[in-house]
Amino acid sequence: MSRINTNVSSMIAQSNLARSNKDMAVRLQRLSTGLAINRGADNPAGLIVSERLRSEIRGVGQAVDNAERASNVISTAEAALQEISTLLTDMKSLIVEAANTGAFSKEEVRANQLQIDSAIESITRISNTTNFAGLKLLNGSLDYVTSGINPAHVKDVAIRGANFGSAPYIPVQVEVLASAQRGALHVPATATSGTHGALLSSVAVEIQGGTGVEVFSFTSGMTMQQMVTAINTVSEATGVTASLAVASNASSGIVLRSNEFGSDAFVSVRKLPGGGTFNTFAGQGGPAAVHSRGEDVLALVNGSLALGEGLDIRMNSVMLNVEMSLSAEFATTIGSTNFDITGGGAKFQIGPSVNVQQQASFGIQSVAASRLGNADVGFLSSVRTGGANALVKGGVTADVQAKKASSIVDAAIDQVAIMRGRLGAFERNTLDTTIRSQQIALENLTASESSIRDADFAAETSKLTRAQILVNAGTSTLALANSTAQSVLSLLG
Repeated sequence: MSRINTNVSSMIAQSNLARSNKDMAVRLQRLSTGLAINRGADNPAGLIVSERLRSEIRGVGQAVDNAERASNVISTAEAALQEISTLLTDMKSLIVEAANTGAFSKEEVRANQLQIDSAIESITRISNTTNFAGLKLLNGSLDYVTSGINPAHVKDVAIRGANFGSAPYIPVQVEVLASAQRGALHVPATATSGTHGALLSSVAVEIQGGTGVEVFSFTSGMTMQQMVTAINTVSEATGVTASLAVASNASSGIVLRSNEFGSDAFVSVRKLPGGGTFNTFAGQGGPAAVHSRGEDVLALVNGSLALGEGLDIRMNSVMLNVEMSLSAEFATTIGSTNFDITGGGAKFQIGPSVNVQQQASFGIQSVAASRLGNADVGFLSSVRTGGANALVKGGVTADVQAKKASSIVDAAIDQVAIMRGRLGAFERNTLDTTIRSQQIALENLTASESSIRDADFAAETSKLTRAQILVNAGTSTLALANSTAQSVLSLLG
């Protein structure tokens, strides 16, 4: 049958040629862009997955950049603290030198004081000027802000880290479960003396505390009050303080207590051979004992058990990292106190998603001279000329002032060293590990996105060759189909 109105063969050839041209266009587009997915029609499901992967890749990449920048901030702060630490150790040397009053003139002490003044000014200057891209690091602007602290309960508080999340403030509740204790031994009057609190016979006793040990030779007829006075005279050397069991009652016995609270503080008594009796007991009516150790305070912070050390407590959780020094009155009673953290701190976004689990908060306290030290020993600013603890002070010997100044500088050295250690631990254990883990995640996400979206050049080249052949064949076939209809003219003779 020969028909000319409808050339079906031509239509089939056209249709297949169009498909081959479209296929060749797709291959050329993929080879020119390097992408297997250039629009949604190429692979709808693959496009959705790859876009999600691209979002994650950008987030992870930015998290790596954020962590690296945070590491630079920490390194800058730590370098400044290293200079402050050097100044403090130099001050320590000058103070110890000034205490050598037997070989050091007053003029030389004044010269040392001038050097100390200069060092203190430099420390405050470093505190005020250390910055990173305009961000002040050591002047206290990155410290946390608290309100409602009762100084009768909490002497000092250091917020190391706090995650606020969406909350405007963080309430903190401190609840003492078990009170802090000093090491204590009881010496009843009946075990050592007559009815009026006087020794019946001489006795030699070794008393040891957290600071040192001393031997006391108590003579016959010595009263309890005289023994208390003798022990307290060297209390600073032994770390042990004595008192009458009942005030103003010389025959009530003696209580020996460690100067400090906590499990590191202790009282130890040993009677030396010879002489009369000297018995010690764990308490009035308690068992015989020659050694007594104190107890650390046990407390809850926001319902979590805090680590106690004497009167100090520390608690570290995902939401709050805090250290506190409690007052002796509060730490030795069962009770609670409250305060709020209202803001502040340095927040580092080190994860690809904005939530508290992928953020790290860090508090950097001020290291100005007025902030280094503590309320117990004093602050570094008081060691300057004219300060309460300066080396040169009228009416007080240089060695006495040197002792006070040395205690303050020691506390400042510890404070700066702990801060440097915290910064180093944060950089090493949080930032560096985050950078490494996020870089691995970035590699894996990129590889996954590439396998979905990137074109396989070997496969696409092969398919392009096939499409080119089909286009050429289709063109020839179309020409042949179009010429076939002309064969009917031969029937017209």
